[in-house]
Amino acid sequence: MGDLILEEGETLRGCKLAYRTHGKLNAARDNAVLVTTWFSGTGKVMEDVYVGPGRALDPAKYFIVIVDQIGSGLSSSPHNTPGAQSMARFPRVRIGDDVQAQRRLLKDAFGITELALVFGGSMGGQQVYEWAVRYPDQVKRAAVVAATARNTFHDFMFTETLIEALTSDPHWNKGWYERGEDVRDGLNRMAGIFAVMGWSTEFYEKKRWQSLLGMSSERDFINGVMRAYFAPMDANNLLCMAWKWQRGDVSRHTAGDLAKALGRITARCCVMPISHDMFFPPRDCEAEQRLIPRSAFRVIEAVEGHMALNGFDPAYTAQVDKHLRELLDFPA
Repeated sequence: MGDLILEEGETLRGCKLAYRTHGKLNAARDNAVLVTTWFSGTGKVMEDVYVGPGRALDPAKYFIVIVDQIGSGLSSSPHNTPGAQSMARFPRVRIGDDVQAQRRLLKDAFGITELALVFGGSMGGQQVYEWAVRYPDQVKRAAVVAATARNTFHDFMFTETLIEALTSDPHWNKGWYERGEDVRDGLNRMAGIFAVMGWSTEFYEKKRWQSLLGMSSERDFINGVMRAYFAPMDANNLLCMAWKWQRGDVSRHTAGDLAKALGRITARCCVMPISHDMFFPPRDCEAEQRLIPRSAFRVIEAVEGHMALNGFDPAYTAQVDKHLRELLDFPA
């Protein structure tokens, strides 16, 4: 994409976005759907869990563009950026920078200036809110799963524990480790913290790790799922996304007035918290949804909590599909 001037004042040199597409853009260019990604997730997860024939996001009907956020490890990130901005020198990136880059991609690569839908969960949901507030005339529909438009202090402090888990590893070396696996102790600590907050107490009480994931014990689940999930990731990439997550806040466009910011949204919106989510509980999401004109509130029932986003349970994806279909079928 060339240079991307960031909100924090630095320029990300030679910015690159990783993306994948499904379906075809129609002649009117009005069937485009943008799908965004979350912390530690990639476009491949979004593709596998949310897109496919017969699904709400059906490539036979829509031109679906899935974009990996900056810092994800696929788009420009600390570990794959050469030269002066590599590793610990990678610049601070905000949610707004992702949206600016995505907007450029859609316009320059495909000539898209209007989106039938922007959809994302968790940090991806932060990007959806940014799109809807920042470019209300370009977003016809917006769907958010398990996210808030302004990060809470509770979430900020939780994310701070993830940051400390990584940076307290002596091999982190202020971001100048030789290999990603050198920070394995920090990644293991992060996995443990996520195992506490990412899944609900009911998930463990009902032994869903056994019936849903086929693990033989809690310890087997922690090692075989949580630690295995984070083990191949890069610490600096995760830190880049964590800093961004902490500062997600659309009210910066309106001098801190969240009601005024969300009141700018003209898209039809569907806000979908997850019933047992301890990151973004339904009450936090509903408080914001009430400030959004033309919006609906639909709670997704899933004892898996925030990690339900990964689509382990077909009952979860069926609920999301149902609400997305209703939104897409409703005239914008």
